[in-house]
Amino acid sequence: MSAAQEATRLLLIRHGETEWNKAQRIQGQIDIALNDTGRLQAQRLGQALAQEPIAAIYASDLDRAQVTAQAVASATGVALQTDARLRERHYGAFQGLTYDEIETQWPQQAKSWRERDPEFAPEGGESLQDLYARVLPTLDALARRHAGEQIVWVTHGGVIDVLYRAATRQDLTIRRTWDLGNTAINRLLWTQQGLSLVGWGDTAHLLEAARDETV
Repeated sequence: MSAAQEATRLLLIRHGETEWNKAQRIQGQIDIALNDTGRLQAQRLGQALAQEPIAAIYASDLDRAQVTAQAVASATGVALQTDARLRERHYGAFQGLTYDEIETQWPQQAKSWRERDPEFAPEGGESLQDLYARVLPTLDALARRHAGEQIVWVTHGGVIDVLYRAATRQDLTIRRTWDLGNTAINRLLWTQQGLSLVGWGDTAHLLEAARDETV
């Protein structure tokens, strides 16, 4: 099989906006629904991907990802499959708190979190290493299943961040400087040799939505 036949193209999407996103409140694996903006973002995402050749759509089983992914499934006619391995990082005791509340209630743990200690896990939650160990084997398994095809993942910021780092060969400890926008379209290429970045942060479909609303 040629390199092109072995490659799997990945459209990597973060779910639409929630009220907790706006409030900078940590969702983790708490099941928070999309807000009105998030539902509109999902609709526009579906329209943007309607003509893409898509073999499969996978989503986290959390509602905000499922609803976003269903908009793509409805627009393309491709069945949605949920997978708990695509869930956001479990933030344990941090879940439900704002960034300021975490700083106040857990100052030492907040410091480890800010400094991106890969072994640090909030009480009851996952470390960055745990997340990496969950996400990368999942990608390998699903990408091998769809060699030579294009698939969609609708997931969460932490998962997407891990995949960006894997594609650009950046350590988990490096401070993030790249965007993880709600329903931005990110394109990666998987081969047996590794993951590479094709395109990042495409939000043209959301800009069209904003223009439509001002007409």
